[in-house]
Amino acid sequence: MRITLKDGSVKEYSDSKTVLEIAKDISEGLARVACAGEINQKTVDLRTVVDSDCELNILTFNDEEGKAAYRHTTSHVLAQAVKRLYPETKLAIGPSIDTGFYYDFDCPPFDRAALDELEKEMKKIIKEGEELKRFTLPRQEAIHLMEERKEPYKVELIQDLPEDEEISFYQQGDFVDLCAGPHLMSTKPIKAIKLISSSGAYWRGSEKNKMLTRVYGTAFTKNADLEEYLVHLEDIKKRDHNKLGREMELFTTVDVIGQGLPLLMPKGTKIIQTLQRWIEDEEESRGYVRTKTPLMAKSDLYKISGHWDHYKEGMFVLGEEEKEEEVFALRPMTCPFQYYVYKASQKSYRDLPIRYGETSTLFRNEDSGEMHGLTRVRQFTISEAHLIVRPDQIGEEFKSCVELAVYCLTTLGLQDDVTYRLSKWDSNNREKYIGSPEYWEKTQGMMREFLSELNLNFTEADGEAAFYGPKLDIQAKNVYGKEDTMITIQLDLALAEQFDMYYVDQNGNKVRPFIIHRTSIGCYERTLAWLIEKYAGKFPTWLCPEQVRVLPISEKYNDYAEKVKAELSKNKILATVDNRAEKIGYKIRETRLQRIPYMLVVGQKEEEEGLVAVRSRFLGDEGQKKLSDFINTVCEEIRTKTIRKIEVEEKQE
Repeated sequence: MRITLKDGSVKEYSDSKTVLEIAKDISEGLARVACAGEINQKTVDLRTVVDSDCELNILTFNDEEGKAAYRHTTSHVLAQAVKRLYPETKLAIGPSIDTGFYYDFDCPPFDRAALDELEKEMKKIIKEGEELKRFTLPRQEAIHLMEERKEPYKVELIQDLPEDEEISFYQQGDFVDLCAGPHLMSTKPIKAIKLISSSGAYWRGSEKNKMLTRVYGTAFTKNADLEEYLVHLEDIKKRDHNKLGREMELFTTVDVIGQGLPLLMPKGTKIIQTLQRWIEDEEESRGYVRTKTPLMAKSDLYKISGHWDHYKEGMFVLGEEEKEEEVFALRPMTCPFQYYVYKASQKSYRDLPIRYGETSTLFRNEDSGEMHGLTRVRQFTISEAHLIVRPDQIGEEFKSCVELAVYCLTTLGLQDDVTYRLSKWDSNNREKYIGSPEYWEKTQGMMREFLSELNLNFTEADGEAAFYGPKLDIQAKNVYGKEDTMITIQLDLALAEQFDMYYVDQNGNKVRPFIIHRTSIGCYERTLAWLIEKYAGKFPTWLCPEQVRVLPISEKYNDYAEKVKAELSKNKILATVDNRAEKIGYKIRETRLQRIPYMLVVGQKEEEEGLVAVRSRFLGDEGQKKLSDFINTVCEEIRTKTIRKIEVEEKQE
């Protein structure tokens, strides 16, 4: 058999060999660091037997799939340690993730001391160097094995597997786990481990199920890499919007108000207001007209759109159909409302495209286990729009929507933090979608063509489309590596039929328009969370809720400080005065801690000469300047939405 390696070279063997044996034949050094294999682009175990011609790549920790196998094995070591120290614990699942691994257990929560004990036990297991042995069983024998070992969650997982699925297990010493793999050959290669935290997680992600204990950890091949990652984690904690946003008094939550219903405080509200005014002005300059539509509607509306059949579980429903009441629902989106704005008068082909924009407050009944700070909430505000277009306009208008989104991302300094995904339907889950296979192939093909013409580097994902059409999802990760959709642009050739929307063409015929659903900046709350984490609260000046703080060096100069503030305010610069009877050094430190871009220190010389002593988080002490010059500089920075580089702040603090 001929084995083609990654570098194009070919190995020939007369007998079958395992992936590991081939790795050893290539290089003993490669075999020592091998974590998994890749046969014809499919990740496999090192134990996998190769018995025919193929392309083979040996995966190490430097490869993502190799890293995943390494960390997945470490999750099994964690589970074995838990079973040794807490034998009554029931095992759930333990996958690798981007940042390491986790394992879910049915047991009481672990505190930091317990995690430290588990770490010690894991190191003992690693030192024992047990070989990992893979074996398979028929379905009933697999169920019997897990029942014998009193693992009900594993039994449930086996029962849910397809009838023809191979059921495999891995054993290390006396520990056995249901797992598809791949895994390392033994625990011995695992070098540097750390259990990060313990939290709650619902079994299978549903709040209807039992709350389990989830332990997060990570693993590396070198202690130096682990230490570097732990330093990175400390930085993450400083940037976590859920923590930092509260410390900065941008938002808060209250139990009696409800989960997923954050309160934006004055500073956070100011940032949202700035973003909203910018987006609305930008959209207007691009030909959008604004609507204002109700926050709720009768169920009849959602039945026409299809949301009642395809999205009802995600909606807040008011009233009960069974009691023959008039049933309403809070809106999860604005599109059906804007369709009736369109239908209020007859449209000609000359009227199109029509671009309806709305700053929409929406409501979605998210699972409580999914709620997090500002990124996943039940009430939120979005820069929503629907474009009603002729078929010959669809390409140009779709690409304009993408260009607007890219412009917004670039202005905010976020353009390098996103990925683009073409979200398609799942042909194996037909009941989730409306429209024929031909409809889906047509719309997905159109979108793929538009994205290619824009030279966007995008991936494709099945099963992520809206029920009525494919979409471009612009994705970003938070500081913990969790990915969310930030901006979405959807192609819809179906709902105009549902709502009997038409325009009159040049021949006097009624023609169905096409619809583009889009956001320009997405959800304002989620964007604020993203900005907090991106800038660690040190927002670009134009976004700051307080842009300048005036610091008189003593009470004698409070009046001059107020005059300076008045002049700043006259020029629409957000400014305050710190006139407390505190030492100037204390005031400067306080201003830095509150992440305010500029502070103006004023005393006798400044008052006599109409000056201000400028200190910024960008250059530190910028010296004395004429107040008018300072105002001109800051106004220009705000007008152009400049993102200044911070050069000296770390030294200052």
